[in-house]
Amino acid sequence: MRLAVTRDLHDYWGRLKGERAAPDRAEIDPVAIRHILPDIFIIEADPERRLPLRLCGARVNALWQREQKGRLFLGWWRAQRQEAVAEAIRRVIDDETPLVAHARTAPGRDAGEFELLLLPLRHFGKGCTRVLGSLAPVGRLDWLGICPMGPLDLVAARMLEDKVTEDSKEDWRRGEIARLAASNG
Repeated sequence: MRLAVTRDLHDYWGRLKGERAAPDRAEIDPVAIRHILPDIFIIEADPERRLPLRLCGARVNALWQREQKGRLFLGWWRAQRQEAVAEAIRRVIDDETPLVAHARTAPGRDAGEFELLLLPLRHFGKGCTRVLGSLAPVGRLDWLGICPMGPLDLVAARMLEDKVTEDSKEDWRRGEIARLAASNG
């Protein structure tokens, strides 16, 4: 995790979850994270796995120059990477394990490097049906405010497991996200 917003959100989430796999959505206190609210979003894990955005901060909205609430999270990504991104979300939800990723604007766009964090959230004490996330540029974006951002390309991703076992390392090596990172050379 290179960016302060990513570290701050992960640390806050970790304090809330304690010994549990994930905190409940109701435990999130916007006042406690007001300094990073513009960079965060919440995804709903709906039964169809369409992944609509339920909340989206102002800086995230500014990247596309429009409100993202109600839009689909997979719509942020290049068509060729949507399956890998959907698999990453599935792992965050099903395994209740955070993920950090590196993304960039798709080829042909002005350069833009981003850090993405995805954190599982329980909803009303039930299973993990929400994902708390952050998306922030790694550097300055000269085009921000001039034109909306195009689709993102997933460059690399890794699960942030509390306890890494040999089985989980091997599962990750075989996973689509590991192949994706290797294919981007």
